[in-house]
Amino acid sequence: MSFILASASPRRKDLLAQIGFNPSEIIPADINEDPIEGELPGPHAQRLAVEKAHAIAALYPKQTILAADTVVGVGRRILPKSEDRQTAEDCLRLLSGRAHRVFTGVAVIDANGQLRQRLSETRIKFKRLSEEEVAEYLESGEWHGKAGGYGIQGLAGAYVHHISGSYTGVMGLPVYETRALLIAAGVSR
Repeated sequence: MSFILASASPRRKDLLAQIGFNPSEIIPADINEDPIEGELPGPHAQRLAVEKAHAIAALYPKQTILAADTVVGVGRRILPKSEDRQTAEDCLRLLSGRAHRVFTGVAVIDANGQLRQRLSETRIKFKRLSEEEVAEYLESGEWHGKAGGYGIQGLAGAYVHHISGSYTGVMGLPVYETRALLIAAGVSR
């Protein structure tokens, strides 16, 4: 059985391929990703994953849909996706020398319309970043479009002092949880 990946992220497609799953189509969901007032990072990630899955399932009934969303949280605060250099710099300076959490919500709607969902939580501690490290990372451009202004799979991996949880969840798709959801929905490799 095939499935549709409701994501524009090339990392998610690559992570799926690593565990032997290849979507029949990739159709990004176009939803409002703004947090609801008072929404915490974990519930925000899960809500967006479910909304993305429902948005694509409404267009493609009787298809299995996989959607995910990744959110970086510092305490109760949701860090933005970095679309500009200043946002990335603000995020890096906030994360420098601190612990934070990365939440990835995963949602699968099967061909019968049944929703299955999981939330991955990973705790990360960054080293204290020097001015040179901040400037080097900003110059790399790796921050563009990344939740919290960094991608752990690139240069920022060298800033991680400690990680507890799913490394692939930080990249955008916790493969353990995703595999279990796809199998439960009847998707085979």
